[in-house]
Amino acid sequence: MVGLRRATTLDGRTGGRVLSDDDLPAALAVCAKDPVGSVLATARLEQAQYIGVRRAGGELWGYELDGRLEGICWAGANIVPVVPDDGTVDVERAAEAFASMARRQGRRCSSLVGPADAVLAMWRRLRPAWPGVREVRDDQPSMVIDTAPAVAADPQVRRSRLDELDEVLPACVRMFTEEVGYSPASGPGGPYETRVRTLVNQGRSFVKMSDSSGVVFKAELGAVAGGVAQVQGVWVAPEHRGRGLSEEGMAAVVQLTLADVAPVVSLYVNAYNVRALAAYRRVGFRQVGSYATVLF
Repeated sequence: MVGLRRATTLDGRTGGRVLSDDDLPAALAVCAKDPVGSVLATARLEQAQYIGVRRAGGELWGYELDGRLEGICWAGANIVPVVPDDGTVDVERAAEAFASMARRQGRRCSSLVGPADAVLAMWRRLRPAWPGVREVRDDQPSMVIDTAPAVAADPQVRRSRLDELDEVLPACVRMFTEEVGYSPASGPGGPYETRVRTLVNQGRSFVKMSDSSGVVFKAELGAVAGGVAQVQGVWVAPEHRGRGLSEEGMAAVVQLTLADVAPVVSLYVNAYNVRALAAYRRVGFRQVGSYATVLF
């Protein structure tokens, strides 16, 4: 555990303040009320327990009421608010606190993402101050599975290897470009390549390979924290689509993840992607909430 630093009050009017290392246990307790919804933030907080909030790559904001920490928000490359919906916390007031802090900081993030109520409440307040939004995805079912998949797993899906990075990385770039609308690549050794390499090293990258066409199916565990592994980057090569590979591939990812990574596997998907939703349901995923994403 790193050394502790005193928390800094930022805005007593809204109940928001910047948190620091000595607030991490309380922040993690907030996240534990909604492990699936908070997994993106929890992953950062668990890292910060060892290297400190500042070195974890962002700021940690808190919303307090009567001296109790009721909500937190990770502000880094992505802004991720966590306001557990337990009937005792006013999401609108927490969103006002976080939006006030975000306005003071200025936009440095590439997205605002997390449980839909908190994200959209923040965005209503930030929209006038943060122009240039590319897309608002306001309905993304959050789904989980914690039992064996309901369809047979593809035995050819396995963890990818570093010696396959020259094939895995282009597949990741293609998936990202299809999903978000621009390429994340920034040259050899850039942040995106580093992230893909790290996931492969950690055993969180899964592929099905073909001798003739390279990567046929891929997926990653983009966040693992609080007993939850969130699947991201699910992709089937265009020439192999329509054959049920996503279902069998996801069943394999679930099977491998439940075996030695986390007891709960989650993901979120755009509500308009009805084919993906149907495929995940056939695998055995069930909806437990909703995410939203604002892309800049």
